[in-house]
Amino acid sequence: MANDRKTLPYRELEIDDDSPAHRHKKKKKDEKNWGVPGAVLIVCLMTLPLLVFLCSGSRLSSTLIWLHDVKVNAVQGWEHGSNQTSSTASNNNHTNGLIDGLISPNFDKESCLSRYESALYYKTIPYMPSSYLKQKLRNYEALHKKCGPNTPLYKKSIEQLNSGHSAELMDCNYVVWIPYLGLGNRILTLVSTFLYAILTNKVMLIQATDDMVGLFCEPFPDSSWILPPDFPIKNIMQLDVNSNVTYRNMLNNHVISNDPNTKVESLPSYAYVHLSHDVEHSDRLFYCNEDQYIIGKFNWLLLHSDLYFVPSLYSTPMFEEELGLLFPAKESVFYLLAHYLIHPTNSVWGLVTRYYNSYLSKADEKIGIQIRIFHWVKVSSEVIFQQILDCSNKERVLPELDLNGTTAFKTNEPKSKAILVASLYADYYERFKSMYYEHSVKTWEFVSVYQPSHEERQKTEIQSHNQKALAEIYLLSLCDVLMTTAYSTFGYIGYGLAGIKPIFLITVHDKIPDPPCVRAVSMEPCNLTPLLNTCTGKTVDKEKFEQHVKQCEDVDHGIKLFD
Repeated sequence: MANDRKTLPYRELEIDDDSPAHRHKKKKKDEKNWGVPGAVLIVCLMTLPLLVFLCSGSRLSSTLIWLHDVKVNAVQGWEHGSNQTSSTASNNNHTNGLIDGLISPNFDKESCLSRYESALYYKTIPYMPSSYLKQKLRNYEALHKKCGPNTPLYKKSIEQLNSGHSAELMDCNYVVWIPYLGLGNRILTLVSTFLYAILTNKVMLIQATDDMVGLFCEPFPDSSWILPPDFPIKNIMQLDVNSNVTYRNMLNNHVISNDPNTKVESLPSYAYVHLSHDVEHSDRLFYCNEDQYIIGKFNWLLLHSDLYFVPSLYSTPMFEEELGLLFPAKESVFYLLAHYLIHPTNSVWGLVTRYYNSYLSKADEKIGIQIRIFHWVKVSSEVIFQQILDCSNKERVLPELDLNGTTAFKTNEPKSKAILVASLYADYYERFKSMYYEHSVKTWEFVSVYQPSHEERQKTEIQSHNQKALAEIYLLSLCDVLMTTAYSTFGYIGYGLAGIKPIFLITVHDKIPDPPCVRAVSMEPCNLTPLLNTCTGKTVDKEKFEQHVKQCEDVDHGIKLFD
């Protein structure tokens, strides 16, 4: 019975007219073409499934709860499943998968399949890019192509960097992204840094480490975003809050001045900006208008962060108007920029599509549950699992169990639900599997439980671990409903790519909180530790700012964007 279910329909993406009138016309046309012999054949084909069903009735009970053991099927899903998209993706792909022009068509499709295919796997596209954003991205792509690594202008900028001081009228200015912490933090800061590059007309290059190899496709046409290995600053990964070249330390040591009349030639050739959860030592003046004028004069800016600092950019007056033009809908920032910038390589995308097509595509509803246990959480897995059940009862997420076994079987084909568990540990998957194996559900639905991997601990330094993590982020993003862990950047990316508002599992300290979870109002990620505003000059209108930048639903001290 399970194999007869139709593939998950992508009705929002279909171009064929499925109206009753169209179906009636098509039926008449088909009858005319087929005639009586064709009609006889159709009747025979229609009765064949019934004969098969009658012959296999003894296996009916074993198909009502459709479970797969992850320890066997995860391997089959990653390695051996179908890699075709025809069974899950509609022909209407929002301008060939470009999301209404968000993504440039000037790429070789085969080199990065996810760039044009990923949009086809989503049921809906909640936001389309503004015409201003599309033009801004095309302008940036031209700038990156002109100034990218190993171009004549890049080489000229390297000569300037080696000179020890900044220079006026340089054709190309750069912001270099420095990786820090886990994959979730890295994606959030990549998106934030790219937005900053767009706002300041800088070229973004990334310091790629070995654990990032094979994760992301090149996002810009005819150029690379990877900093060449012969970059003159060799200690870039060792820079920290104590380095003499941080913007804050250079100000405190009177190496530079934030006087708006400061001449470019008096500035060093580069500055390092530290924007991390370590608020006490961060470059808190980064978001001040007067300081941005100075920071913008550096030809090279090295940026280190582990935060989604986009909401804080809205506090800088010089960016206010431009941000409004780029993103009329405030909650669209991460969704649009992530779908533009972040594209899994073919090897990672293969993990996603094989698993999705093999196990998830046929489900009528897909429920993603992401469980992150932080080091400060000292309660047992049993307590966390009970919190998930309490949350599900409150928000009506999981299929309800028939504990008494009294629900009558419905003869019509039940709907199916797939539960995707994303966690470092197998325990939660095993609990869900046992729960739905031992009990039927009141609605007589097929219930499938899956977990692609369980690595036991975070291994950011290992490439294969990061590839699996990225694949699971995308699998989560293909779910219809998401329950994610509060404070988790992994969860932020999953629902941010999906473009849906998740249910947050509130952090457990000593007992399950009441309520156990909260439903998100905004689909934007949270800036977990925003810097306090210490600016003395021009500031944005506070009342207007607070209409769109508010406290996060899952983190009291965080801020995020709201429409």
